[in-house]
Amino acid sequence: MTNGMELFDNLHLAMFSGKGGVGKTTISCTFACRWAQKFANEQILLISTDPAHSLGDVLQVSVDDIPRPIAELPNLRVRALDAKRLLQDFKERYGQVLELLVERGSFVEGEDLLPVWDLNWPGLDELMGLLEIQRLFQEQQVDRVVVDMAPSGHTLNLFGLMDFLDTFLHSLELFQEKHRYISKTFAGSYTPDRADEFLQTLKAELSQGRRLLQDPKHTACLLVAIAEPMSWLESKRFLEALQTMQVPCGGLFVNQVLASATDRDRYQEQQPLISQYTDLANEKPMFIVPQQDEEPLGIVALCHLINQIHIPQLEPLSLFDLLPIQWPEKIPPSFGDFLTQGRRLLLIGGKGGVGKTTVAAAIGWAMAQKHCDRKIRMVSIDPAHSLGDAFGLSFGHEPYQITANLRGQEVDSDRIVDQFRADYLWELAEMMSGETQTSETIEMAYAPAAWRKIVGQALPGIDEMLSLLTVMELLEQQEEDLIILDTAPTGHLLRFLEMPNALADWLAWIFKLWIKYQNVLGRTEFMGRLRTLRQRVVKAQKVLKDPQQAEFIGVTLNQASVLAEQQRLFKSMQEIGVSQNYLVLNRFTSTATITINCDFPGLTMVRLPMLPRSVQPLERIQAAVGCLF
Repeated sequence: MTNGMELFDNLHLAMFSGKGGVGKTTISCTFACRWAQKFANEQILLISTDPAHSLGDVLQVSVDDIPRPIAELPNLRVRALDAKRLLQDFKERYGQVLELLVERGSFVEGEDLLPVWDLNWPGLDELMGLLEIQRLFQEQQVDRVVVDMAPSGHTLNLFGLMDFLDTFLHSLELFQEKHRYISKTFAGSYTPDRADEFLQTLKAELSQGRRLLQDPKHTACLLVAIAEPMSWLESKRFLEALQTMQVPCGGLFVNQVLASATDRDRYQEQQPLISQYTDLANEKPMFIVPQQDEEPLGIVALCHLINQIHIPQLEPLSLFDLLPIQWPEKIPPSFGDFLTQGRRLLLIGGKGGVGKTTVAAAIGWAMAQKHCDRKIRMVSIDPAHSLGDAFGLSFGHEPYQITANLRGQEVDSDRIVDQFRADYLWELAEMMSGETQTSETIEMAYAPAAWRKIVGQALPGIDEMLSLLTVMELLEQQEEDLIILDTAPTGHLLRFLEMPNALADWLAWIFKLWIKYQNVLGRTEFMGRLRTLRQRVVKAQKVLKDPQQAEFIGVTLNQASVLAEQQRLFKSMQEIGVSQNYLVLNRFTSTATITINCDFPGLTMVRLPMLPRSVQPLERIQAAVGCLF
């Protein structure tokens, strides 16, 4: 008996993404198990590009950068990418010729470029993941690949890297064209060298990579969602973006669907949304993944789940009259008064889908109601924003006035990147090219144009860096008394917190170059502005690590895979030096067994019970406030 999953048997690359917490890892693992069972003579690779992967938590095996077979399915190998190791391999393969090309397109000598490899590259995980998947197919090491992607916002960043790499390659070609022109001018002829061979090879590889991503016969991005309004809204935006990028969407999996009205409140919410998902899928296949009594962990449970996935019934199920709304009661302990304690910055984070946005919204609402004379701003820095969705409002880059003293904002990375280019990057491009008032025609013709193309792209990871600077600027201006950050899921939250160090290292490298070549470059005023920028970055580091001003609040669920990731995040925050006092255990039920306090020593456990679903968004936030404070 088939369940429709055979529609995907022609694919060789299946990529799973969606809103954080909808079960991408579980569904991608299940899908990979099915392929391994059906295609026993083929090599199947399950790989994660999420910097905070949870493949091992779901499969109940140890997962690292070495592809390792699963005992029960020996033709299925599992791997989590190690971006640092992949960068080292990339450096060994291409480092020398890249340094040669950049040297030909700038004022610097090759030795000046060596430190670049040791700097922290924002967006490295996405870039290396894209190149590695392409290499695996090119070298025919695998027959089929299943990719457990980062949440939807960062998945779109990954797909957008193809445009960035194309532009970067074109810039390198301009550097080489300058070299060819000079050679012809002074030697009368030009003989192709290793740089020409490198450019030709890389161009072919990138072209092949784009064809791989956009070939609907062999590749599909499969969307995982749950039947909740915020997931539906993000899914709609994600599918529209895929269409713009020409990345084929192969279908839709709606996870955690109740088979009957055992929970009438949630069932009543799910049924109309399933119909909406059917319309959203249009002619693409859509599958229902039933709610499991227990979290499906390990190969046996995942293989059992395969046969439960099915195409939704054509006729809607009967709906029941809603029971009276049951508002949850507060379970001590609760949050303290953050403003009275002197906090200026709260970061709310955890694994995708645990309720970070709800908690951030509730804290903002509570503080604004309690302190009518203080200004509160909630800021979403997740590329896949849902802060406005939580309020049932449409937020944008400009702050939205919710109440007289409470505002909400969803940072538009494109706008802040444009401003950053205007403030710094265009002039930095001119400086790196060696462009001066007396530049020769050949300099003007090639190098500056190439550098402008490079900085004209949205560099990988720059959104995290500039979001941090935007928040720090708000604190410096003291226009707000408290800022609450609704952050990206774990892996990209950690990258966000590493941005001050990364940016400080990059600026230190630029300063060294300027000191060496200042007699040629001039640009004293520009370097002064960069020093001011570095001072702001250093100040940001101090604020983040000042327990009197900043605090991180983790949000988790009482599920094994979620708790495992939250514990890793807890330890990472300790290593970074960000203060932690609370952990929110969301969707708490009185029957739950709590044995996790020992895993988070020193934290106060705040329990947020299940909130009613069939209520207005603001009513849910107010109910959360009543439980958290």
